[in-house]
Amino acid sequence: MSISAASENTIRSYGLIIAGEEEPGAETSTRSDPATGREVARFARASREDVERAIAEARRVFDEGDWPRWTGPRRSAALLRLADLMARDAERLARIETEEVGKPIRLARGDVAGSIAMARYAAAVAQTETGEVVDNVDADVVSMVVREPAGVIGMITPWNFPLLQLMQKLPYALAAGCTAVVKPAEVTAGTTVEVARLCKEAGIPAGVVNIVTGRGSVVGTALAESPDVDVLSFTGSTEVGAEITRASASTTKRLSMELGGKAAAIVLPDADLEQAATGIITGAMYNSGECCVATTRLLVHESVADELLAVLVEAFARVRVGDPKDESTDVGAMIHAGHLETVLGYVEDARARGLDIVFGGEALAEGPLADGYFVRPALIDGVDRRDPIFQEEIFGPVLAVTRFSTAEEAISLANDVDYGLANTVWSAGMQTALPVARAIRSGTVWVNTTLENAPQMPTGGLKRSGYGREMGRAGYEEFTEPKTITVRLAPAAPVFGVEQ
Repeated sequence: MSISAASENTIRSYGLIIAGEEEPGAETSTRSDPATGREVARFARASREDVERAIAEARRVFDEGDWPRWTGPRRSAALLRLADLMARDAERLARIETEEVGKPIRLARGDVAGSIAMARYAAAVAQTETGEVVDNVDADVVSMVVREPAGVIGMITPWNFPLLQLMQKLPYALAAGCTAVVKPAEVTAGTTVEVARLCKEAGIPAGVVNIVTGRGSVVGTALAESPDVDVLSFTGSTEVGAEITRASASTTKRLSMELGGKAAAIVLPDADLEQAATGIITGAMYNSGECCVATTRLLVHESVADELLAVLVEAFARVRVGDPKDESTDVGAMIHAGHLETVLGYVEDARARGLDIVFGGEALAEGPLADGYFVRPALIDGVDRRDPIFQEEIFGPVLAVTRFSTAEEAISLANDVDYGLANTVWSAGMQTALPVARAIRSGTVWVNTTLENAPQMPTGGLKRSGYGREMGRAGYEEFTEPKTITVRLAPAAPVFGVEQ
């Protein structure tokens, strides 16, 4: 159904998808648009028994079915069909993301485009990935290192980028020949079920992709505890990641974790301040700040701090907060009322500590925004490394400013948090920027840009931001197991029973 044909009052209904069939759950949850309060979707809630059935089906299809034995080119063709179907339905997928997450429609379209690119890149990997031959150790021995599909993959995805985070996992696992059981965030599960429907249309066999929507305490725990799930790939908070690690311990399954972040933008004294300000605004405001790699800390050299803040204040004033369906909106609604209160609470704590609230930080609840969860982006100066807004993940459009006097101090500040997911360095000289970038402990460092990713580039974290990688060849390899096969071409010399 095209967007133009969709009624503003349509309430979408989604079931569980197990063995290729969509079915209702024992219970149902509802989702309201965080910008308007209007109900937009209803989701089935899986029981533990539903999850176990989905896992059993994925196990059966992997162990007995044809999918893991399809050739790489054949799996590639299926993924390309999936990408084409997503492109056909791109506007519908973007609209669903906007209504369920509260993100601006133009950013949702970008998420859809990025998701389609993931599928196409994974198709290329499926087509071209090969093993390795080692033949230089012994003239009579040839060894092969082959990559086999890892098995049944459990996937738990977050609410802030439901489609994009799904597509950072699923097509790579499918390219490798794995089967999947996916648990999307309960409040933003629409595009995940839509993609599963498109997988069926693309000719991916029944039971390869199974979707179990519902509570994390039920569905996520069942995936973590199941001995039939070979790999569990999780994106979400560090706290929930730790719970999953504990729940999965007895199974010794392999985990891949992308967890929280506390990204810093380091602005060195030779930086182009206009360029830096543009990037900082993008990093701080993207997806309304509900982004694990959001720029939440600005570390700026004291010699240029006042000048940069003056530019940022003007830029903050131009940021448009409003209806996510409006093409001109920059910042949409927070995901729900409780999260809005959390974001506002960090601003109030900063105020109580005597920090300088340079701009914003208040709820917007009048006129057309009265029924939604909106906040004016906040710019806060004078932040110390011990302050909560410096150390803790806020997940909202709040930028904390800390000044430094040397590059060594900037590196110390950047690394003085529990997280290591992504950071940015702004400098006109690579001889200055690269040593700083290398010294920062994070999985990604951008130099004179931010949030610039491609399917070919692996992402992931260090420290409490997790481990494992998504995207790129490394993301594909997360869903494979290397196997060494050694072949002797001539009889080996005896080891035992030989006269000395």
